Amino acid sequence: MFDSPWYFLLLLFIPLLAWRLFAPRRRDAIRFSSLKLAHAMTPTLRQRLIWLPSALTLAAITVAIVAVARPREGREQTVVDSEGIAIEMVVDRSGSMQAMDFQIDGQPVDRLTAIKKVAGEFVMGEETVERKENEELAGRFSDLVGLITFAGYADGQTPPTLDHMFLVSQLKNVQIVTNRSEDGTAIGDAISLAVEKLNALDARQKEKVKSKVVILLTDGENNAGQLEPIQAAELAATMGIKVYTIGVGTKGEAPVPVTDAFGRQRVRYMQVNIDEATLTKVAEATGGKYFRATDTDSLAKIYAEIDKLEKTKVEAKHYVDYRELAVQSFSGVVHFPPLLMIVFVLLAARLVLQQTWLRELN
Repeated sequence: MFDSPWYFLLLLFIPLLAWRLFAPRRRDAIRFSSLKLAHAMTPTLRQRLIWLPSALTLAAITVAIVAVARPREGREQTVVDSEGIAIEMVVDRSGSMQAMDFQIDGQPVDRLTAIKKVAGEFVMGEETVERKENEELAGRFSDLVGLITFAGYADGQTPPTLDHMFLVSQLKNVQIVTNRSEDGTAIGDAISLAVEKLNALDARQKEKVKSKVVILLTDGENNAGQLEPIQAAELAATMGIKVYTIGVGTKGEAPVPVTDAFGRQRVRYMQVNIDEATLTKVAEATGGKYFRATDTDSLAKIYAEIDKLEKTKVEAKHYVDYRELAVQSFSGVVHFPPLLMIVFVLLAARLVLQQTWLRELN
């Protein structure tokens, strides 16, 4: 591109200048009887190149006009200033999560499998996972996201991180507890651990994280751990941390796979219950919200709503860095020196040739 393309109008004078330089000039002459002998002589190399200084002059003027038009190479740069938030996903992996009341692609799956699928879409965005039905989840690319799982006790799987691929791989590896001694639903301890992890970020980050969120997914009632959910919620509120709670699964009876005495897998309907009252109080105490997910689609919609409620502030600034080719070199397929350098070389070559090898005597 050119900053001052109007200067190209000067190129209209180049033909006139060429005519002036190359037109035959009237010279002083002397009478001679015959020029046949001179015409028969082969011109020397110097005679053949006598036009070269004039051609160099034309070339220098042409390149100078192009340089005055200011050819520029623009390189656009985008600087993204993002004000991300920190999110702790707290996932229940107790024995009741085996209930097969969710579906993926028409196939029944347990609650934990459904959570892993939709939570992965929430973090990474729907274009990076296998299932692409939910178009509203764009991913949390600028946010720190951590993972905590819990059953009879809470366990920090991944601290809040921008390495979302690692976090999703850890999420996929989460398994439902099989040991009865580890089973239970320690909701209060899980929230407390999430608050601790988020609060510790201020010591690790150069800038204080302005917004911190806990997303708790559970299908039961608090029956383990040392801290009550309401106490943990009050702690979160004190730290300025918002808690969104999601009750997962149907209430009443749900299909649960069991193994009979002969080692055969069967499905048995068992009684399940979700303490919605407590989950609602936990969310309200921190300024969050309680949601109810009874199937995969409703779970996806809940994540989409949270995605809208907790928006990351992203400001993009666009800059264009111009390279002035008149005074700066250009490297493409061929490396070109600055145009003014080319003008200088052409004029210098003309001067040297005209004053030495191609010098004319007037």
